[in-house]
Amino acid sequence: MTGTPRSLLTPAQVEAVARAVHEGQRDKAGVPYAEHLRAVAEGVRTRGGDEEQIAAAWLHDAVEDGKLSQDWLREAALTRRTRDIVLAVTKRSGEPPEAYAARILATPGALLVKEADLAHNADPARLAVLDEATRTRLTQKYRRMRTLLGLVAGERPA
Repeated sequence: MTGTPRSLLTPAQVEAVARAVHEGQRDKAGVPYAEHLRAVAEGVRTRGGDEEQIAAAWLHDAVEDGKLSQDWLREAALTRRTRDIVLAVTKRSGEPPEAYAARILATPGALLVKEADLAHNADPARLAVLDEATRTRLTQKYRRMRTLLGLVAGERPA
């Protein structure tokens, strides 16, 4: 091994990176996108997730939204597990939902992050501000993904 190992980003640094790269971005309801990231990270924490999963929660949409590159992620001072989780929950263009779900299920720690993401996305209060057609489409989309992941009525599989 050459060189000095570098320190991993702290949880506060990961949060700061996520907030910075999503600065100015808003969700479908017009709320700053960082609020979604915060809610997913908190959802992971309250579901018993560890620091690696919480870091992945903060970064879960950064690659998918084009805010950070896969090269950045590969080189970032994050654990391999955190990087793997972020990549697992990153949707790929044209990818069938079944393949996406299979990758999440095959990646240790990713299901909990996706569960927290789906829970916040499907929050009735969050959906209530959307028009009926969008609300219906998203509700069906989230329900289908929960089914593919084996998540039923807010419970995780054993």
